[in-house]
Amino acid sequence: MKKEKPIIGKDDIADFPIFNLLNVNVKIDSGAYTSTIHCSEIEEVNKMLRVVFLDENESAYTGESLYFLEFDQKKVRSSSGEMQVRYIVQGNIILFGKKHTTEFTLSNRELMRYPVLLGRKLLSNRFVIDTTLSNESYKKKK
Repeated sequence: MKKEKPIIGKDDIADFPIFNLLNVNVKIDSGAYTSTIHCSEIEEVNKMLRVVFLDENESAYTGESLYFLEFDQKKVRSSSGEMQVRYIVQGNIILFGKKHTTEFTLSNRELMRYPVLLGRKLLSNRFVIDTTLSNESYKKKK
């Protein structure tokens, strides 16, 4: 018997265990291929990538520097249509009590409403999207 896919809304609140982030606002974006997370600092140091996720305006902000030995770069088209080269790291997210591993492009999203976009690479074959709903995973967490 086929298992039902959880119904996710237009936005939610999620945890990112590898990034030490709890209760982060995320936007579901079926128009984006990859997921993106806001970083206030990104720099290569001694063949490692140093990242500070989020910023002081986000309640989940820790200010902690995380270091990645494994990372990549790729060209992506931003929401404004311009091509950008972004760093990519592997991470995980907890939605509906289940941990999902995916790649995240790193970007400065300080002017955006949501610090995280979840794209099709994560969403496809895992969730059904209902844009009339909100915080469905977070409601089940409580």
